Amino acid sequence: MKKRLGSLLIVLVLPVLFAFFSNMLIENTADGKTFFEHKKIESNKVGLLLGTSKYRAEGGINLYFKYRIDAAVRLYESGKINFILVSGDNSTEYYNEPEAFKAELIKRGIPVEKIFLDYAGFRTLDSVVRAKEVFGQSRITIISQKFHNERAIYLAEHYGLNAIAYNAKDVSKNYGFKTQVREYFARSKAILDVLFGVEPKFLGDKIEIK
Repeated sequence: MKKRLGSLLIVLVLPVLFAFFSNMLIENTADGKTFFEHKKIESNKVGLLLGTSKYRAEGGINLYFKYRIDAAVRLYESGKINFILVSGDNSTEYYNEPEAFKAELIKRGIPVEKIFLDYAGFRTLDSVVRAKEVFGQSRITIISQKFHNERAIYLAEHYGLNAIAYNAKDVSKNYGFKTQVREYFARSKAILDVLFGVEPKFLGDKIEIK
């Protein structure tokens, strides 16, 4: 009985400890590389706008989407980026994050020729690696909420992409509770992906941003 309890404790405790370690490592890696004020961030040629769904499952606009659009437009209008690379999930013909972002960016006055779409950004890892390997960037400004930016910077640095990030406005604790819980454990997955050398699902032909 004691042996079983000990094994059960190990099974329960180890994932929690690993998640704690993962969060600490990712936060430390991103320290000083994320910015809330656009005036303080360095300029880069390309801003990597990380995708999310436009609408919530419960109905209504997804505030993560809205605030990321706001952040990307602010960076572009202030001259901190020259192009916006939207990277998101387009795994089915009925779900297309990049096109939803593109339509909204155009509505907000971003010229269509300044927008590039990555339809194979299925995960954050795919987005940052493809920004380097497919879209030819060596340095980039990531655009998402701070918690997401921190994980993206960790992955970008491991895969050889020099990254800083602009933090879009975050949502309230109640609104984002499920997302924050998922993020806590997504960081463990990010560490494991790095340890096991996971690569993007697709790479494909290079697309020059110029």
